Amino acid sequence: MAQQLGNFEKFLRVGEGRRLKRLKNQAEYISTLEGEFENIDLQAKTAEFKQRLENGEALEDMLFEAYAAVREAFKRTMGVRLFDVQLMGGIALHEGDIAEMKTGEGKTFVAVQPLYLNSLTGDNVHLVTVNDYLAKRDAEWTKPVWDALGMRVGFIQNLMPFNERKAAYDADATYGTNSEFGFDYLRDNMAVALEGVVQRSHTYAIVDEVDSILIDEARTPLIISGEPETAAQTYYDFARVVKTFEGVQSKGVAKGIDETEESGADFTYDEKHKTVSPGQAAIDKVERALGIDNLYDPRNVQLVNHLNQALKAQALYHRDVEYVIQDGEVKIVDEFTGRIMEGRRWSEGLHQAIEAKEGVPIQEENVTLATITLQNYFRLYDKLAGMTGTAKTEEKEFVEIYDLSVVEIPTNVPVAREDNNDFIFKTKESKFNAVVDDIVERNEHGQPVLVGTIDVETSEYLSQILQRRGIQHNVLNAKQHEREAEIIKDAGERGAVTIATNMAGRGVDIKLGEGVRELGGLYVLGTERHEARRIDNQLRGRSGRQGDPGESRYYLSGQDQLVRLFAGDRIYNIMERFKLPEDQPMEASILSKQIEGAQKKVEEQNFVMRKNVLKYDDVMNTQRQVIYEQRRRVLEGDDLSDDVKVWIREVIENVVAEHTAAEFQEEWDLPELITAMDALYGTGVALDEIQGIDRAAIVEEFVEDAMDEYAEREQQWGEEIARQVERYVILQVVDARWREHLENMDYLREGVHLRSMAQKDPLVEYRHEGHLMFQQLSTEIREEVVSLLFHAEVQPNDITAFEQDGWDGDGDGEFAYQHESLAGADAIAAAGAGVTAGETGGGATAVATKQRVASDWDKVGRNDPCPCGSGKKYKKCHGA
Repeated sequence: MAQQLGNFEKFLRVGEGRRLKRLKNQAEYISTLEGEFENIDLQAKTAEFKQRLENGEALEDMLFEAYAAVREAFKRTMGVRLFDVQLMGGIALHEGDIAEMKTGEGKTFVAVQPLYLNSLTGDNVHLVTVNDYLAKRDAEWTKPVWDALGMRVGFIQNLMPFNERKAAYDADATYGTNSEFGFDYLRDNMAVALEGVVQRSHTYAIVDEVDSILIDEARTPLIISGEPETAAQTYYDFARVVKTFEGVQSKGVAKGIDETEESGADFTYDEKHKTVSPGQAAIDKVERALGIDNLYDPRNVQLVNHLNQALKAQALYHRDVEYVIQDGEVKIVDEFTGRIMEGRRWSEGLHQAIEAKEGVPIQEENVTLATITLQNYFRLYDKLAGMTGTAKTEEKEFVEIYDLSVVEIPTNVPVAREDNNDFIFKTKESKFNAVVDDIVERNEHGQPVLVGTIDVETSEYLSQILQRRGIQHNVLNAKQHEREAEIIKDAGERGAVTIATNMAGRGVDIKLGEGVRELGGLYVLGTERHEARRIDNQLRGRSGRQGDPGESRYYLSGQDQLVRLFAGDRIYNIMERFKLPEDQPMEASILSKQIEGAQKKVEEQNFVMRKNVLKYDDVMNTQRQVIYEQRRRVLEGDDLSDDVKVWIREVIENVVAEHTAAEFQEEWDLPELITAMDALYGTGVALDEIQGIDRAAIVEEFVEDAMDEYAEREQQWGEEIARQVERYVILQVVDARWREHLENMDYLREGVHLRSMAQKDPLVEYRHEGHLMFQQLSTEIREEVVSLLFHAEVQPNDITAFEQDGWDGDGDGEFAYQHESLAGADAIAAAGAGVTAGETGGGATAVATKQRVASDWDKVGRNDPCPCGSGKKYKKCHGA
């Protein structure tokens, strides 16, 4: 088996070698076109490309010329000639893969080539960055090139006004962050009019720092929330109670052994899997504190969740490690980047539990209005590509989740950085003493030092020690994220010492100051290994750009979290065997292999977690696409009358089935069926017309009657107004019911894991029940739409408003509807497109009663009661 795997990897390497050779040949061919493009009108060339596309020529057939045009535009506007390796990277990006290019290789310029080529179709293409600063910087930096080519580039920012945001998407290429693109997608699918939609297409996107966005941030869904519920005191109560509890780290003992009872603790926790388990002592204390008899009574299910989250907050989440307190708020620190994740909150009440633990004001849980994972957002694109300096270690995940292969593009100049073996110490104290001595020694010689830490706490601890030693330095962590680019760009100056979280400043080159090359270049010192090898490689990659000299080394200890959890015992035993003093490091390949093995374990574990998140979201994604496609049809003004007629039949079939469920006709509740149909659409069918006939015939009787009623309403309103009323009602009902469905799916997701106790697969259960809930949602939407359409009353002044403005969200287009379940005898005027069906807050109310007065036979409508007193509609009686 091992031999087979080795042969497979060898085959892959051969394939990669062939591809690189092909890319190299293609780049060389583009270089042969330089002379031809030196004197041409580039804007005219762009117009020519577009015309050729309209004439049927394939995009691929223009690649070489288009890239030659971009290279010429860079030369004219910026005095930069793209290297052949940059052309190679650009071709890989166009082919829908990940170009792995080292730091300083000019990925920002590389991306312009495929973006330009793919935007020639007229579609808006996207460049996704890790922060707002880079989105704005890269767009403005490359703007002269886009202008020279006769194309427009735009960028989106957090809190950007709607008009500016829409203008950015109207450009040929748009730069922005992953969360901004994702939230715009969700907001577009909450818009009440087509004018409120900003995104034009999802045809092509390049994700910069693709491993950070598609791997590290993939577990965090994007959520738009609504009104909160109130339960703040409960969180404070639990925080107060659990503060007195004693917890112990779980040892993973055999089943049947109660670790809490054995240790005398109240609960156990598992740092590796982020889980807690309350013991009987904890449960007893909570029951006494809250004055309840049984915490696990079904009525107390929410209290059980409160206890679990309070225990997690107490034992597993630490200030200045997983989060910081800033401006009286708990803010999450990204474990991978060290940056504050603004606007992000832990779910299921964990964030509130931490706020209660820290004694800061609790920001209540919100109702989910729209949500999507980054994984499923980026899978919307017809073609996706990515750039990064470190992706190869995660290639399996990129291929499996996104169908993205990794192409390692060679550097323009060979890497000259020297990567030293790790120094491993016995204790943290001895490690940090050695770290500080190393920094001081290099600083005395003027060599710049970039120190990487994995959390805020460590960076501040090191800063205090350096202050005592009189070493001037900068600290870049989550608390200084706004000055990130400013701090990191000067890290290569002579004598500079910069302490940073491992990925801080990503996307900004560290250029060497005067005389620094002679001192050995930038020295990168890592104070701890990260659980992902990529992050370590990224930190190292900050040094040695474009052939610059550089050096790197990691300092570790047997007490580091990664070492302790996954390889601690083995490493500690080796050190004991050799009887090394605490201040003497070990430097051996066997230890490095142990560390790498630990990292691989964590990477695999995290991949499984991300894959699991995606499996659950795939259930929602299928449903989301159905709902969003329906909304889009409404916004684009499609004629939905055929759909409505199908729904009328379905609703009637359901009502008939409900009242004729008994096996024998004598047991059917036909009088109640007549009442139900009258409530649905005001039926004119009399009881004697449906007695003695089968179920199918009853359905046809009511369907024919309902269709006649609907046709008459359509005739009264006019066809155009009828179509607008249909679209308005469908949009309002779909939005209201979808929000409720999201909340129900959240509850299902939170509770479904308990099914595993009954030997059931939670994912299978979630899929099955989620499917049934979505079927029920579809039924409820259709029933409510049909009922509202049959009870809607359009007034003469409303018809004028509809004809002039439609319902474009400006509040002019109004109509009133009557519905028993919503407003009794009153009709609620839904003023403008922004009012959800059934809401009256802020909108005008009006009574729109339907009065039918038959003074003589000539004035009787087809759906009016027959003046003869039979109880039938006129069309079914004397009007037949």
